[in-house]
Amino acid sequence: MAWILFGGFIALMILGVPAIFALLAATLAGVLWAGFGGMLFILPQQILDGVESDTLLAIPFFILAGNLMNITGVSDRIFAFADTLVGRFRGGLAQVNVLASLIFSGASGSALADISGMGTIEIKAMRKRGYPATFAAALTVATSMLGPMLPPSIGLIVYAYLSETSVARLFMATLVPGVLLAVFLMIYVAIVSRHNNFPKQAPAKPREVVNAGLHGIGALVTPAIILGGILTGWVTATEAGVLASFYALFLGLAYRTLNLKGLYRALVSTAFSSVFILMITGVSALVGWLIAIEQLPQAVAAFTMQFVENKAAFTVVLVLFLLIIGCFIESVPAKIILVPVLLPILDHFAIDRIQFGVMLTLALSIGIATPPMGVGLFIASKISNVPVERITIAVLPMMIPLILLLFLLSFFPQLSLFLPNLLLGQ
Repeated sequence: MAWILFGGFIALMILGVPAIFALLAATLAGVLWAGFGGMLFILPQQILDGVESDTLLAIPFFILAGNLMNITGVSDRIFAFADTLVGRFRGGLAQVNVLASLIFSGASGSALADISGMGTIEIKAMRKRGYPATFAAALTVATSMLGPMLPPSIGLIVYAYLSETSVARLFMATLVPGVLLAVFLMIYVAIVSRHNNFPKQAPAKPREVVNAGLHGIGALVTPAIILGGILTGWVTATEAGVLASFYALFLGLAYRTLNLKGLYRALVSTAFSSVFILMITGVSALVGWLIAIEQLPQAVAAFTMQFVENKAAFTVVLVLFLLIIGCFIESVPAKIILVPVLLPILDHFAIDRIQFGVMLTLALSIGIATPPMGVGLFIASKISNVPVERITIAVLPMMIPLILLLFLLSFFPQLSLFLPNLLLGQ
């Protein structure tokens, strides 16, 4: 049954079938193969039960907040502020790309929102100042991975639901890794900029930094509002999503950049993205029901432990496996399939579920920039008019520091667990 379910899903994805239909078709084939053809009436019930969760209600609101930030020009203000801070260095505008994505990720929680929003601004500005278009597009794809790695990450909310872990702990666990991801990318940019003699600009005057900060202060405090509300217990993750959406509306009104046409575009984009995620999450409940009946997690755990008894060896195999999966399957479907199967094995090797959530999110985020399914590559190609093949070649060296960070997070769990354990207790 496992080969029918997973093999069928991967084969359909490679053939270009949309993820939701590929997963549903493979699951239906697995149900029939397992001999449950007389129980098909249960399938719609399992799908509906899969989306009846308060935690999942946060997803459309955080997506809406990110879309509103884009259409109201908040992205421009973030970029301008980052430019005054690090634009003065060699390759400064490339550093701005990293820093702006770091700030924006605290409001959007989505890599694709970062590419389509901040990316349009970043690529245009970098090309105008003499950076190669290919490098600008590739760097934009790489920095977009900060979106899933920092709260309010949509992927982390999905993982929290699947693994029955705390959203607040997961959000706290990604803060240090997210900052480290930005630091690793900035070090890479500094080395490449010096080697290629990329341009730098005159240092911004203190008054310009202050003005840019005041100009974008509303956007800059968004992460603090979201994370602070959750950690203090004032709001749940779902309520934080509602708060973020209303705050984004308030910013649009305060900046006088919100109009009905932009609001309509944001709502439509949010509806499409939310429906995709919630539909595939609903189907995931059906997948979970099937693999539970077939006792697939226990079988995979027993098989794995026959060949891998050492925790370190298992961790290496796990990281490599996740990187390969990320090349072929999008983040949300991959989590839906992998998490129920891997949890028993993780518990056996005493790998913390919060730590694994951070590892899994980073590993699958790298898939955004790797062929053949790297959706970030296609979006960046569309907004930059650079062929996907050239962006792919340019982005591959940028994966080296990211994979290095992934291994560090895998073998040094305190990088992820220190903050949540300190602030929320063990």
